[in-house]
Amino acid sequence: MTSLEPALTDTLHTERAYHDTCRTALTAMVEGAAEQVVIGEDVSASGADAEVLGHRLRSQAKAMRELPPGPLFFGRLDFTGGDPEHGGQSYHVGRLRITEDPAAPPLVIDWRAPVSRAFYQASARDPRGVGTRRRFGWAPGSRGASADLTGLEDEHLGRGESRTSDIVAREIERPRVGPMRDIAATIQPEQDDLVRAALTDSVCVQGAPGTGKTAVGLHRAAYLLYTHPKRLQRSGLLILGPNRTFLRYIAEVLPSLGETGVRQSTLLAEITRHPVTGTDPVPTATVKHDPRMAEVLRRALYARVTTDGVTDLAVPDGSYRWRVPAGELAGLVAEVRAEEPPYAIGRERVRTRVVRRLREQAERRSGVLPAAWVRRVERARPLTAHLDAVWPKVRPEEILAGLLTDGAALARAADGLLDPGEQAALLWPRPPRSYKSARWSAADLVLLDELAGLIEHPEGYGHIVVDEAQDLSPMECRAIARRAVFGSLTVLGDLAQGTTPWAARDWSVQLRHLGRPDAVVVPLTTGFRVPAAVVGLANRLLARLGVAVPAATSLRTDGELTLRPAEDLLGTTVAAVRDALAREGSVGVVTADADADRVRAALTEAGLDPAGPDALGARLTVVPASVVKGLEYDHVVAVEPATVAEAEERGLHRLYVVLTRAVSRLDVVHARPLPF
Repeated sequence: MTSLEPALTDTLHTERAYHDTCRTALTAMVEGAAEQVVIGEDVSASGADAEVLGHRLRSQAKAMRELPPGPLFFGRLDFTGGDPEHGGQSYHVGRLRITEDPAAPPLVIDWRAPVSRAFYQASARDPRGVGTRRRFGWAPGSRGASADLTGLEDEHLGRGESRTSDIVAREIERPRVGPMRDIAATIQPEQDDLVRAALTDSVCVQGAPGTGKTAVGLHRAAYLLYTHPKRLQRSGLLILGPNRTFLRYIAEVLPSLGETGVRQSTLLAEITRHPVTGTDPVPTATVKHDPRMAEVLRRALYARVTTDGVTDLAVPDGSYRWRVPAGELAGLVAEVRAEEPPYAIGRERVRTRVVRRLREQAERRSGVLPAAWVRRVERARPLTAHLDAVWPKVRPEEILAGLLTDGAALARAADGLLDPGEQAALLWPRPPRSYKSARWSAADLVLLDELAGLIEHPEGYGHIVVDEAQDLSPMECRAIARRAVFGSLTVLGDLAQGTTPWAARDWSVQLRHLGRPDAVVVPLTTGFRVPAAVVGLANRLLARLGVAVPAATSLRTDGELTLRPAEDLLGTTVAAVRDALAREGSVGVVTADADADRVRAALTEAGLDPAGPDALGARLTVVPASVVKGLEYDHVVAVEPATVAEAEERGLHRLYVVLTRAVSRLDVVHARPLPF
């Protein structure tokens, strides 16, 4: 059905008028939020209460002001009279709740509200009390003008009617220009189950290309913020992406769903203690990312704890000296070591227990002592000197630099864990004068974070969404696990797209390193983004990737795949790009990293003016294969797949990624035989 059918004309006009009513109500809500800030600032309350109230009101007003323009609803549910909870009611479903008055029934219900679940889950077999489900079609790129409401579809589920939605299909197939869009209007039942998983549940989504795993993770974040606002405001929610290009691409999804202020970051940004100024050869980086390094670092750290040469402790107190014999002090150190607390906490536990011994002696002579006496003794120089001898303060940089510059110290810490070749790979070829002048690599920062976590646990988050998780090393997984020790995880990835030297081949191993061995792994195999012809080509690589993942399927029967053998690789690439630009949508030219400049120069010389991978919204982009993961283009021109496959150890995995970035059309330009 479309708006051009006369029978729908009146209904369409009615829905447009209703949208105007909703727009007026939303404007009043935004103005009311700003007014509440002014009123709240005038409220007489204690300083702390006023600060909390003001922050909350200002945050709400800011979120309302920053809502991106767009249609206010995308669906409607009409419940049958026999439904026990919503009988006879109708609800418009949108990205946020809109009401004319807080006490009045909403004009639009939030897609995350419990009643909205029927919009995604109801079917002819299980209508969930829904008589009619209506979907609305909006003009592409609509900023929310009511005139942009161009069509609607009704499914009469109460009559057992089921149909494939043309509106959903058009929305999924709409050209990809600019940043990633939300999928609130098109969430599928299996995606909805993941989005609405409980906050306490950690889930892992093994998502084939185009199955919407990233969108599922972002919408789950929005759902959890809606259902547990106070808890997640206290503990925080973190989105971790693989790189800054990816984060820019997804940056507008949560704001479009009404959620602003969510931290979106990379793991490197979260753990950075120093700028990355050094690089490691692949063998060195591989050892540093190996899980055995966790034990090497733990040994090196706790090697600083020693009772060798410890002497009796004597603390002056007026004319008296209170003593702890060397043997008793050694026993206290051993006792705390056995408890395995974080290093810094262990040091303070030793101090506390020594002071307790001293206090017991003093109180036998003088009776109960004031807290001031305890504070003075805790900081007594003889006690601090003894503590520095048996359990010294350390910095992560000091420990790691000691290992990477001292072969003997490394050999002691790595005994039985790393072979001599691996130990040799770790040692700095030119040791710096001190750790303060060291050139730290990205892998070094992961090791420093491990040490920092051994010394003092970092603050954690209530929930972390981890995208492209298959590419994380075991040591990187441990860094995430430390930040989610009291929270939960949404782990997103595809083992077939693992491209780092340490990429996971099995989710059970990866989840164990993430501290969630019992997390459920849910496969998403039905694609909505990549056309079936393109998926079929990529699936021909799966058998060579060494990972056990189900082959993807696609509901997209449209789309085009063209293989272009070439004698003149650059000339054929230019021709393919010209053909692509004659069609609607974005064009991504993906090439091996080493060839990107050459391809960009050829396109520039041909007058096609390509942009770089960071230029979101550009019509034509040249993208090195190493940064294309997570991105999508209407038309992809993949240049010389054999070179992409040979460029790195897991080049075939990289090629699998390259081939699955196309939303509508894929051109494969090759002068060499194809590696599939």
